[in-house]
Amino acid sequence: MKNKNIVFLDRDGVINKDSPEYVKGPDEFEFLPRSVAGICLLAKSGFDIIVVTNQSGLARGFFSREGLDLMHGILLDAVRIRGGSIKDIFFCPHLPEHNCECRKPKPGMIIDACKKFGIAPSSSIMVGDSVKDIECGINAGAKSVILVKTGNGIMAEKKLARKQIIPDHVTQDLYEAAERIINDYT
Repeated sequence: MKNKNIVFLDRDGVINKDSPEYVKGPDEFEFLPRSVAGICLLAKSGFDIIVVTNQSGLARGFFSREGLDLMHGILLDAVRIRGGSIKDIFFCPHLPEHNCECRKPKPGMIIDACKKFGIAPSSSIMVGDSVKDIECGINAGAKSVILVKTGNGIMAEKKLARKQIIPDHVTQDLYEAAERIINDYT
């Protein structure tokens, strides 16, 4: 397996605004400040970016596969226009009760991405805003897990502390996480 530095990013709450009622379509897909700039900074610094996102709204009927593809197209286009790139997007469409292997905190999406691209999970970094994201990175064997305070990050930081799980870094947003990753791994 290659030792290329890969950054796995959660989507809702890290890249775009999250909603307790789910982000159900392109009209509700709104980027968080500096998130696209953070992705581009990482890409321009030689990191490959892969998005890993739980999207149970698909199984719940809140949006269609076509709607999800449109939202991801908005993301890919916004990053590309600014000179960055996202290598791939993996999503889990299942409900929590399906007990699948791809739903975070299980590491299935990261493991699948590593297999697809010949990457060692131990060379990856996971950035997320939830307990599930941080646990997913740890469960996959990522070399670093970073919690961002956007989205659910502030609440997740408290929950992680109660579980005695300490992320390698806690940053204000994805851009600050990108700066930290570049500083630590280039």
